[in-house]
Amino acid sequence: VQLQAFGGGLVQPGGSLRLACAASGFSLRDYTIGWFRQAPGKEREGVACRRKGDGNTSYLSSVLGRFTISRDNAKDAVYLQMNSLKPEDTAVYYCAATKRNPIMGVCRRDGSYEYWGQGTLVTVSS
Repeated sequence: VQLQAFGGGLVQPGGSLRLACAASGFSLRDYTIGWFRQAPGKEREGVACRRKGDGNTSYLSSVLGRFTISRDNAKDAVYLQMNSLKPEDTAVYYCAATKRNPIMGVCRRDGSYEYWGQGTLVTVSS
């Protein structure tokens, strides 16, 4: 069971990136997915999550309106579309998965997830 996040890179402030999360060994369709990030010297924080089943989403307040988490069942992938990027969005981004269906209040807590992928670095800089 492995997760992998893709799509990081260097982007200018105001730019966009789309991160993708893919799995081997299981189907993401059956899991709630979270996106997390960790900036240098800071704690990891939950950026967005999308519950399996009802598809409800939750976002960190600082990314609300700029980031969108979505699922493509045909490709068995989950995406994080990031628009209007800011230097403070610079971090290593991780996707995580859980077979459980956490309530929205804990959907962005890292303790809610059993499976974690390797991160992808996003750098927002001019």
